[in-house]
Amino acid sequence: MKSSIAVAIAAIALIISFFLIGNAYKYKFKTTENITVTGSAEKDFVSDQIVWDGNYTRKSLDLKSAYASLKEDESRIKSYLKEKGISDAEMVFSAISIDKEFNTRYDENGRQIGNEFTGYNLKQNVTVDSKNIDKVEKISREITELIESGIELNSSAPSYYYTKLSELKIDLLAKASADAKLRAETIAKNAGSSLGGIRKATMGVFQITGQNSNEDYSYGGVFNTSSKNKTATITMKVDFAVD
Repeated sequence: MKSSIAVAIAAIALIISFFLIGNAYKYKFKTTENITVTGSAEKDFVSDQIVWDGNYTRKSLDLKSAYASLKEDESRIKSYLKEKGISDAEMVFSAISIDKEFNTRYDENGRQIGNEFTGYNLKQNVTVDSKNIDKVEKISREITELIESGIELNSSAPSYYYTKLSELKIDLLAKASADAKLRAETIAKNAGSSLGGIRKATMGVFQITGQNSNEDYSYGGVFNTSSKNKTATITMKVDFAVD
């Protein structure tokens, strides 16, 4: 009798074990079912900040003379920018860099015999950082007026920036997530299933390109500064459960 009871108990325990293992397997199988989609979003916007750079030089055999000439140039450039409507807070003058320059001397046989000092070359940069884009653009085009006055000024093309990138990125993330959900719902519906909750979400590449440009997208992201009118794009990879 005891032997029969023991066998019955063992059989029941075995059945329960198979039942639990089966349910665990089905649960494991079920949790591995998911849909992975990539949502995207883009938005056109206009830059709200402009940065323009220029540099100017003076050269002389006498360091003091070169320095005095460069400081005079700085004063004239500052006055010019103020006349054009740029405030002191919008312009920055860098420290002066000084380089000693030499020419290599050769003998009649072409052998180097020494160096000849040709003078001190002093260089300084000026940067204008402003929210008034139209005004600074106009200045960058008309800066030749300073060159014509005798200042050796090299002007760079303006760079354009946007000061509300954080808000823009949050808005795009929300739209990319909604796009991902719509894609996943379409796939699940066509497969005869229903969409569950999010299991994993990963932000992709955030890009800023010039509008109507042929800039190539890159894995690390593009950040355009040469165009005033820009387009921001973002991607979002999302894993959804399937019910």
